[in-house]
Amino acid sequence: EVQLVESGGGLVQPGGSLTLSCTASGFAFSTYAMNWLRQPTGEGLQWVARITRTGESAYYADSVKGRFTISRDNAKNTLNLQLASLKTEDTAMYYCARGNDYSDAYYGPLGQGTQVTVSS
Repeated sequence: EVQLVESGGGLVQPGGSLTLSCTASGFAFSTYAMNWLRQPTGEGLQWVARITRTGESAYYADSVKGRFTISRDNAKNTLNLQLASLKTEDTAMYYCARGNDYSDAYYGPLGQGTQVTVSS
């Protein structure tokens, strides 16, 4: 059974930083690209970032480019997202999801998510 458990969210002031983590189990982690998605309250899912299977390449939505950094540890089956220079518009539930190296497509199931709230 595929399981993804996100953690690390919280309340942070504008300009602050957070690191999110995703722990994966139930599938061969190193054979999938991995994505971070987010869903602001009342809105649809937004793609945020993707990292290829080997971790060699990373891709970002324009809205987070230069502020967020995605990374992975295939030995530990973990995916991370470093969030910096946070803005109020980054407030959302953040999810990790499996994907492929060649597109922004992602595959379910999603985990329970971790809430990031950026507010003064």
